[in-house]
Amino acid sequence: MDNASLEWTRGAYTISTARERLDLDVIHGYLDRSYWAAGRSRERVAQSIAQSLPFGLYHGGAQIGFARVVTDDVVLAFLADVFVLEAHRGQGLGVWLVETITTLPQLRRVRRWLLGTRDAHELYRKFGFAEPPPGVLMQRINPDSDRDS
Repeated sequence: MDNASLEWTRGAYTISTARERLDLDVIHGYLDRSYWAAGRSRERVAQSIAQSLPFGLYHGGAQIGFARVVTDDVVLAFLADVFVLEAHRGQGLGVWLVETITTLPQLRRVRRWLLGTRDAHELYRKFGFAEPPPGVLMQRINPDSDRDS
C-alpha cells in the first residue's frame, strides 16, 4: 500500500489508516487485558503494528477501537487485534470496522482471510468468515513469544 492514509466517517466516528493518529497507550492497554494478547509488551505491540496495515477507530480525537491486517494483498490476509472499547460498543462500530477493512479495494480480491476469535463468531460470519473444514489449516504457536527475554 502506498503511504496515503484513508479515512471513513460515520457520525461522530472515524476510521483511519493514518499511523500518526494511533494511540499506542490505548492499543497496548486494551491488548494487554485481552485474552489473546495479555502480557504482550508495548514494544512488541508497536512492532506488530509497524508490520501491518492498521485501522484506528476514533470518536472525536480519541482512539476507541483498532484492528490490523497482515497481508500480501493477493493470497492471504490475517485480521488481528480487533477491538472497540467497552463504552462504545452496541452501536455497530465493530461491524463497520470489519466491513471497512474487508471492502478496502486493495484487499477485496485477497484469496484467503484468516482470523482468530473465541467469542465473536457471529460478527465475522456476517462477512463470510467460517470455520475451516477439519484438516485444512494447521498452526504452530510459540507460547513463550511474548515473554521478555
